[in-house]
Amino acid sequence: MELSPDLLTFLWSVIASIFSLGGLCGALIGGSMAIRLGRKGALLMNNIIAVLAAILMGISFPTGLFELLIVGRFLIGINSGIGICVQPLYIGEVAPKHLRGGMAMGSSIFLTGGILTGQIIGLRELLGGEMYWPLLLSSSSFPAFAQLLFLPWFPESPRYLLIDRGDELSCAKALKRFHGSLQYQREMEDIQQECFALDGEKPRKPWQLFTDRGVRWQLITVIVMTMGQQLSGINAIYFYATYIFEQAGISAEKIPYVTLGTGACECLTALTCGLLIDYVGRRYLIIGGYLLMIFWSIVLTFSLTYQELYSWVPYVSMTSIFAFILSFGLGPGGITNTLTAELFIQSSRPAAYMIGGTISWISFFTIGMLFPFIVKGLKQYCFLVFLLECSLVAAFIFLVIPETKNKSFLEIKKEFHKLNFGGKNKEKETELYERRQLHDEF
Repeated sequence: MELSPDLLTFLWSVIASIFSLGGLCGALIGGSMAIRLGRKGALLMNNIIAVLAAILMGISFPTGLFELLIVGRFLIGINSGIGICVQPLYIGEVAPKHLRGGMAMGSSIFLTGGILTGQIIGLRELLGGEMYWPLLLSSSSFPAFAQLLFLPWFPESPRYLLIDRGDELSCAKALKRFHGSLQYQREMEDIQQECFALDGEKPRKPWQLFTDRGVRWQLITVIVMTMGQQLSGINAIYFYATYIFEQAGISAEKIPYVTLGTGACECLTALTCGLLIDYVGRRYLIIGGYLLMIFWSIVLTFSLTYQELYSWVPYVSMTSIFAFILSFGLGPGGITNTLTAELFIQSSRPAAYMIGGTISWISFFTIGMLFPFIVKGLKQYCFLVFLLECSLVAAFIFLVIPETKNKSFLEIKKEFHKLNFGGKNKEKETELYERRQLHDEF
């Protein structure tokens, strides 16, 4: 069946944008799945969604039904939304506090690694040709099958087992498998202290966090950091990359191979950030990342303005592209999700991830809609808008967010207690301290 050019353009737009809608839906249900099915159960169920999506996208070409491609893209978007919510939640809860940052960065490392892998196998010489794109879209089933095969052998989150389920025996068994029979006791005590402090509080709904003064600044922090990550200008960098590579004299046929360098940069910096985060600290890395992005935005604005004036300027622009991506991956690209896991205690953490994920997907969709108009109106000066945004987010982080390295979730909550209540509510703080002391003595 022949489609008119207008209908074809509309279908292409729907297929491209339906992924974001699926991601938003996945973020909205990810926290609830983590509470009802457990962290591991939610991840296993999510893999079934990924396999179903891969099948639908794979058979859309031989059957000639574009509707299957749309449904498959929507389902893989749901899979992404749930995965970005539940996976760092699970890893952040099972990791010991001295390794929590590096382990939580695993999500970003494999995310950027997946993007790079997709760029490689998406080349026309591999699976990017007209005949093989259904196989390219169906390749998302391979990591899902791998996780379905290996994840059942891993324990459930010990914090979920004790605090949410009240199953101390299963919690102890899980901790022994994660930390060993000789080292698990310290983690067990930390979880018991958090369980005692919660005093039987049930997992909270997202709307309950907005009315709770005790998590006000944590919630503001998650919203600011998530929006800052999506609106930082990284999308503008990828938009201008092809133009800058052309100006540098790279032929159109070779640009896809040069673009692989941008994916490799993100993957490399995510790995570097994972190695540094538990030594340098979260604050230094994320503030440093934003400051470097501000600097390279200035350089890129000048180089794009004088792009055709000197022959060497395009190479400065190309260097700035890669440097900006490196700065993003070293700071906001990886640490944002890690901090979301650390700023909240057990009862509020799934709801916080639902809110953060929703803000992330809405920001992603918004910048996708508005970005072409921003570039058309401001051209290369659009980076001044992103420069201002990066400056405001960096200032907010410097003034508000404490260092969370090597701190328990309760210690981090106490840091924010000063911001949330100031000098008030001392009696409640004293009462909570006395309860902890009694519990420790017991």
